[in-house]
Amino acid sequence: MLFSVPALAATPEAAPVASLDSALIATMKAGSASASFSQREARLAPIVDQSFDLAVITQNSVGFLWNTLPAAQQQQLTALMEQFTVASYVSQFNGFNGEQINLLPTEKTLGAKRIVQTQIVPSDGSSPTEIDYVVEQGSAGWQISDVLLNGTISQVAIHSSDFSALVTSGDASQLIAALKSKIAALANGSNSTASQ
Repeated sequence: MLFSVPALAATPEAAPVASLDSALIATMKAGSASASFSQREARLAPIVDQSFDLAVITQNSVGFLWNTLPAAQQQQLTALMEQFTVASYVSQFNGFNGEQINLLPTEKTLGAKRIVQTQIVPSDGSSPTEIDYVVEQGSAGWQISDVLLNGTISQVAIHSSDFSALVTSGDASQLIAALKSKIAALANGSNSTASQ
């Protein structure tokens, strides 16, 4: 049995996921309505900022060298991670064909963290895609700290693997340049309508 996004919206742990899911559906519909890439980014960015603990995600993605980086680079990396996350979602969720994003009624516990499970259900009856979210409580309440693709593959772990070669003790300039390039490629690789 599946619940629609609003059914679990009042659950504190599920609230950031429900907000993100609703925003992603809106992003898909906007893509189908030929809203530009930058317009969809502008609409999605506040929800990503609210739903994700981007500071924690960025720190965990960079890894053990994070504390060696100057504060200015830490701040820049966190801002770029938000832009990269938003651009990635806008690029991937670029058109609407009747899909639904459902929250599953059960949550898993991982210490103080919770795993909120979702499925993207295509309208054609094909198999749903599972995307789970690790949420934890911080100063801003419950927020997403990792995304598990197919329920198992940690996005933070993938980022950490990709980023590790681009950071040295005290310097993340290569990673900063790489993230800027990735963000530009996502925007430029998507023409301004849903036919990206």
